[in-house]
Amino acid sequence: MDHFLYRDGQLMAEDVAIADIAAQVGTPFYVYSSATLLRHFKLFDDALAGMDHLVCFAMKSLSNQAVLKLLGDAGAGMDVVSGGEYRRARAAGIPGDRIVFSGIGKTREEMHTALTGGIRQFNVESEPEMQALSAVATELGVDAPITVRVNPDVDAKTHAKISTGKKEDKFGIPISRAREVYAMAASLPGIKVIGIDVHIGSQLTDLEPFRLAYRKVAELTEQLRADGHEITRLDLGGGLGIPYARSNEAPPLPSEYGAMVQEEVGHLGCEIEIEPGRLISGNAGMLVTGVIYVKSGEDRKFLILDAAMNDLIRPAMYEAHHDIIPVVEPAPGAEQTEYDIVGPVCESGDTFAKGRMLPTVAADDLIAFRSAGAYGAVMASEYNSRPLIPEVLVHGDQFAVIRARPTFDEMINRDTIPEWL
Repeated sequence: MDHFLYRDGQLMAEDVAIADIAAQVGTPFYVYSSATLLRHFKLFDDALAGMDHLVCFAMKSLSNQAVLKLLGDAGAGMDVVSGGEYRRARAAGIPGDRIVFSGIGKTREEMHTALTGGIRQFNVESEPEMQALSAVATELGVDAPITVRVNPDVDAKTHAKISTGKKEDKFGIPISRAREVYAMAASLPGIKVIGIDVHIGSQLTDLEPFRLAYRKVAELTEQLRADGHEITRLDLGGGLGIPYARSNEAPPLPSEYGAMVQEEVGHLGCEIEIEPGRLISGNAGMLVTGVIYVKSGEDRKFLILDAAMNDLIRPAMYEAHHDIIPVVEPAPGAEQTEYDIVGPVCESGDTFAKGRMLPTVAADDLIAFRSAGAYGAVMASEYNSRPLIPEVLVHGDQFAVIRARPTFDEMINRDTIPEWL
């Protein structure tokens, strides 16, 4: 469920008309619903009720500080994967003891920043990383709390580019080697083992891969405890999918996921962490864009938009589907036209959809991409020297620009021409 609905013929974000935002902000822009973000966070929080737990928002999906503060004030932790994300989370007011640091390439500088600024735990992904963390922590005279990310060799049955839990993927330590790696961790100064981490991929639409992975984690927990390790926390990752096409069968609900977590690991008495991103932010955001031209080709019509692949890369990178709707509600039985929906970037890959049926639209009309809150603005670039587009947050009948569109001068003046040119 989201809070983007037609009312009196106009697409609304909560109680704000999308067309009113467009008139003030200009297109294209991202718009997020506070009510949807909070509702989706609460679904996960409620799903784990009865277990000691923390829901850490995977901020790689959407990292605007206003969104982080909104979720943080509701009790969310944050899952970060870079020093920049860590700094964003802290700038948004998230306390260090609610920040989990994931990622396979943490630098010593990032480790230092997190250890001095406050951190809940590091999810360690390799022995060299563990040794580097030991050295940094020892130099600072502190203990670094860690989980070790294990790779359970479970096929998440998702897109190859977002699968992370098979043995050929770059993430984690093979679960078959976990006991020797934990023994190494126990021998290193400055390292405090607190638990196990696992994350098998993104956009999962079936609970069975989760179940298989968590079952392996439960077995490993018993083995590590028998080896003398204190395992008190299980970080179970994220990855639950959303329905990008409204006609598709819905993925499992957070409540069903929570029940499965209880079944597989509830008996261990561990604190549970999960790191949802897409399911919290995906349907909480839309990309709103204007039609520049309707172009007739030899055998098709092109809808040329002012948004492009640099604004929303998912269709070009992942062949991803987004439902696309007009901002003005079409009349019942309105004529439909088949379009290839494209942006203005000089790449054939700048194509959002081919052969998509839409109510007939014209130049200057507004259309919106649903389910664009996750991996939209965060993956945007300035390709073709196109400025990053605004982000807007709606709260009831109010809205605010939470990232402004830079001017061309601001973008261009970041370059520096050497004196010798």
